[in-house]
Amino acid sequence: MTRIIMHGCNGRMGQVISGIVAGDENAEIVAGIDIVDNRDNGYPVFTNIFDCNIEADAIIDFASAKAVDNLLDYAVERQIPLVLCTTGLSEGQIAKTAEASRKVAVLRSANMSLGINMLMKLVQEAAKILAGADFDIEIVEKHHNQKLDAPSGTALALADSINEAMEHSYEYVYDRSQVRKKREKKELGISAVRGGSIVGEHEIIFAGTDEVVEFKHTAYSKAIFAKGAVSAAKFLKGKPAGMYDMSDVIG
Repeated sequence: MTRIIMHGCNGRMGQVISGIVAGDENAEIVAGIDIVDNRDNGYPVFTNIFDCNIEADAIIDFASAKAVDNLLDYAVERQIPLVLCTTGLSEGQIAKTAEASRKVAVLRSANMSLGINMLMKLVQEAAKILAGADFDIEIVEKHHNQKLDAPSGTALALADSINEAMEHSYEYVYDRSQVRKKREKKELGISAVRGGSIVGEHEIIFAGTDEVVEFKHTAYSKAIFAKGAVSAAKFLKGKPAGMYDMSDVIG
C-alpha cells in the first residue's frame, strides 16, 4: 500500500487523482493540502502544509508554482518522496528542486502521460534524421482557456528532448511578430493556443521541402495524467534521494 499526500487536493487534478486512488487497492490518500478546506474528501485536509504530520510514502503535487517552495522544504524536512507535477516554475524554483533532490527522491515531469513520454523519445530519433536533411521544426500546443502558463511545460519538454538530441544547437522562438526576417535554420518555433475546454494537444511538425512529417498527441481526459501520477508515486516509494522522471517509471 502506497500512502499518498495530495498537494492541491481540491483542484481539478487533485479531485481526479482522489477518485482514481479511491478505486486503487494498492494506494491510499492519507491527507490533502490546499489553501481552503471546503470539501468532504474522505481524508484530512490541511491549509498549512507544515501542520500535516501524517505518515506517508509519497506526495503528489498538482497545485500552483507559488506553493512549490514550501512544498520542497516540507518534503526534505519530512523525508517524503515527491512527485512534482506543477509547471511554470521559475529558474530559482528549478534550482531549488535540484537541490532538494540531493536530500530526498523527487520525480519531476511536465507531463505524466505514457503517450507523451514515448513521444519525447520518438521526436529525438526523428530530429536526428530530419534536421540533418534541413527540415524545420515547429511545436504547436493547445490547452483550455483557464491555463495560466504558456507555452506549456510539455511543449518545452518536447523541445528540450529535440534540442538534447541535436546537441543543444537550437534556439527557441516564441513570437515572430516583432521581427521581419526569414526563419533561421536553427530556430525551433513554439506556439501556444488557449481556448475552450481543450485538455491538451501537442503537435511536432518537421517541415522539409515538398514533405511534412507530423507527430501529434491529444489528451481527451485529465485521467491520463492522474493515472501516471499515481504510478509515479508507487514507483517513488522507498527510493533514495535523486532526480527521477517518467522514463524511469515506464522503464
